[in-house]
Amino acid sequence: MIGSQVNTRSSQSLPRNGLEIQRQSCAPFPFAAILILLALSPGARAASEQDVAAAIQAALAPHTPAPLRHVDSESAELQVYTGRQYAGLWTHGSKITPQGQQVLVLLSHSQDVGLKPDDYGIEPLMAAGMRLGANGTASAAQAAAFDMQLTQSALHYLHDAHFGRIDPRRVGFELAVPRKPFDSTRVLLDMAGADSGAVQTGAVQTGAVQSGAVQSGALNTVARVAASAEPQFYHYTLLKNSLSEYRALARDPPPLLTAPAHPIKIGSPYAQAPALRQMLVRLGDLSPDTTSPADPLTFDATLSGGIKRFQARHGLRIDGVLDSATSRALAVPLAARVRQIELTLERWRWVPEFSAPPVIVNIPQFRLFAFNSLQDRKSDVLQMDVIVGRAFRPTHTPVFVADMTSVIFRPYWQVPENIVKKELLPKLQRQPEYLQAQHLEIVSASDEVSHPLELSSTTLNSLSEGRLKLRQRPGSDNALGLIKFSLPNPYDVYLHSTPTPALFKEPVRAFSHGCIRVSDPVALAVHVLRDTSGQWTAQKVQEAMDGEATQHVRLAHPIPVLILYGTALATEDGKTLFFDDIYGHDRQLAAFLGL
Repeated sequence: MIGSQVNTRSSQSLPRNGLEIQRQSCAPFPFAAILILLALSPGARAASEQDVAAAIQAALAPHTPAPLRHVDSESAELQVYTGRQYAGLWTHGSKITPQGQQVLVLLSHSQDVGLKPDDYGIEPLMAAGMRLGANGTASAAQAAAFDMQLTQSALHYLHDAHFGRIDPRRVGFELAVPRKPFDSTRVLLDMAGADSGAVQTGAVQTGAVQSGAVQSGALNTVARVAASAEPQFYHYTLLKNSLSEYRALARDPPPLLTAPAHPIKIGSPYAQAPALRQMLVRLGDLSPDTTSPADPLTFDATLSGGIKRFQARHGLRIDGVLDSATSRALAVPLAARVRQIELTLERWRWVPEFSAPPVIVNIPQFRLFAFNSLQDRKSDVLQMDVIVGRAFRPTHTPVFVADMTSVIFRPYWQVPENIVKKELLPKLQRQPEYLQAQHLEIVSASDEVSHPLELSSTTLNSLSEGRLKLRQRPGSDNALGLIKFSLPNPYDVYLHSTPTPALFKEPVRAFSHGCIRVSDPVALAVHVLRDTSGQWTAQKVQEAMDGEATQHVRLAHPIPVLILYGTALATEDGKTLFFDDIYGHDRQLAAFLGL
């Protein structure tokens, strides 16, 4: 258990961050318990708080026969009730409390944070909640059954909001670093003790909370406490706000456009120009106050400017031309954009709390963020473009967490064995001169002190068998460029500069074998060496890169590096950015979540 949280989605225990989370079944077993309790209880007289407490204690007792006993002896739910002498959390005698009503509203609107109300059994809860009407005539068993199920669903929600719905390792994301304990029991008790708020009279009894018939501010109390379980990153909150905006857009989407047969440039006739103008206004890429064009059926400079802003938000080449790539992005349904936001919110929940200012790479954005503090604010973050692994699986850049420990100036490139066998060895067999032309050396070990061996049929055979290694000498044409940022990890993936900076001009930068090439290695080196002795200015870094000797500089303290994957990002200026799912990770996660 992490703290005392419990996830009730599945019946198996999964290891999470080196610990165990006990997952209990939420349906159908607990709901069957509710129905049985309701069937056994005619509700003839109102129950007292003591009656409800006795019913809860009986339902949780080890000797209670199934299906009325629906938690095990170690569950967070049992801890909640035993710590308060089995008194109801959400009921006062036969009546539902204002806090209980607010929890129902919270669960019924869980899609606002990218979760699913059905996961928390909102319909049976609403049906049971209506039995606890304003008249307070429900029986003790009815009130107890409702109270326990609402507690279990609220704990389930808190876990999902904090950790996410699945373990990231199930989708191949190695983010299994220790997470800080999360005390869901404490948060739950704080929710039960929150200010009562102001839910409209009769809203729960009529089921009206499902359609949003709740007074403004009704969620300010319980919801504010529950929000403490969510990731506390500023950009998570921004993206959550974008979710509401894009849900509204998806409910009333602009008409889709037909892709033009050829690129449309300024001055080109374009029959769909009015529809494109309307779409760009709806998406925020064109001001609604834009002056009407002299010829509404012409692709004018104003439309081209709106297309440029759309292209910038979608990782496209920014040229203001309505080409095939831009047309494809415009044709993506807004419901699919909502899905991208939901999936990225889920991944935010997997991100561990920072212990030190991190370096983060977002793979589909082809972007690196180096933090100066623990706050994820644009003004406090160094940003730069990166190149990541190619879009076919053997060369994907993996998602993982590691610590950067050193910077190496003028590094050797120790060629990975798979690249040796698949790419370089065949070239060496055909063209022996390729060895010298590419400044390659055959050596007996992957280090910098082994003496080079002569190229021969014997050494080539040993190279093919993996008994010898291949390395590239330092220099301006070295595959790693002139600087390497070392972060030991099982994938042998690291950050480095590159001898081919022209590739950074491309909008889609998936060109590597898996390592990450950075566009401004000098700035990144100054950033990561800022606390390391030696006064590493930009000039000193450049001198080390242009020097003669290989130089290893160990960082004063490790810097956490997170290689992440999110296809949606909300920015501080109010824009929402979307990126292509270059590795198919969104499709995989959606399938795991049943979306």
